[in-house]
Amino acid sequence: MRAFVLTAPGEYAVQEIPAPMAAPGEAVIDVERAGVCGTDVEFFTGEMAYLHQGHSAYPMRLGHEWAGRVAAVGDDVDPAWIGRRVMGDTMLGCGACRRCSRGHQHVCEKRQEVGVRDGRPGALAEQLAVPVSSLHVLPDSVGAELGALVEPGGNALRAAQAADLRPGDRALVLGPGTIGLLVAMFARAEGAEVHLMGQTDNSLTFAHSLGFDHVWRENALPGLPFDAVIDASNAAHLPALALDLVEPAGRVVSVGLAGEPSRIDTRTLALKDVTVVGVLSASPGLDATIRAYADGSVDPRPLVAATVGLEQVGAVLAGERPAGSGPGPKIHVDPRPN
Repeated sequence: MRAFVLTAPGEYAVQEIPAPMAAPGEAVIDVERAGVCGTDVEFFTGEMAYLHQGHSAYPMRLGHEWAGRVAAVGDDVDPAWIGRRVMGDTMLGCGACRRCSRGHQHVCEKRQEVGVRDGRPGALAEQLAVPVSSLHVLPDSVGAELGALVEPGGNALRAAQAADLRPGDRALVLGPGTIGLLVAMFARAEGAEVHLMGQTDNSLTFAHSLGFDHVWRENALPGLPFDAVIDASNAAHLPALALDLVEPAGRVVSVGLAGEPSRIDTRTLALKDVTVVGVLSASPGLDATIRAYADGSVDPRPLVAATVGLEQVGAVLAGERPAGSGPGPKIHVDPRPN
């Protein structure tokens, strides 16, 4: 089969490699759509922390946001899985440790991450093999495009849930990228008044086009009380700003990661009686995200700017926008032969 293989920072090739075989407990998926995200870009540049911590190494196959159809299953797997449309959890816990036994497999110390960590190949290929236990069935109303948006959507849904928003609350989302816009969509679905802060006119104009009327640059933020502030950016200074802006007894949620340490003043945290929550993974939010997409309460399809083939992935990772792209922040890949 054909696969996009990253061989070193900035070096890659579309290669012919052996198709995967389903090990016991696994399924082989015909990939219909995969998303490219900021984590993939960090592997492309060589900046990803896992590379320096020994959790990941080149050559590697990226792709952890995906949707497809089950083509084959291994031993001890119900053959009824064959033909089902699915997406999959990125986080694969060991299944035996204390964290896994408590339902926290997404923070298992020995976890694999599909397309990210410990050699588990990702979905930038015609097929991939994953444990059946990681699969989530997609209803007919959730097509391949939406299915490949479930994984980032699960992160965003969990961030919106952590903000503990009620109808009429005011939320500020820092960073109108894919995750930030998804957070804003889920927060809006909860009845909150949503504000977004960004850096560029294009990103803020696009957010406005999605029906978000309150969009701001950092130097123009209004002096309003924010019941929750969700940091979905990669800027090291914004967690401290989030703490400064949130109302006393409010909530700060961190779902973005900066390339260097962020610092907050814990005196402010305590004196304002603020709750701070970190969100790492979509895992606990995948089913609820699928339901939200299926019932139309959240529709993230406008976020997808273009869909390309495997041959265009390297250029996308290098920062090029495909010809004819829309204004959204997300690029999808269809790895199937033309």
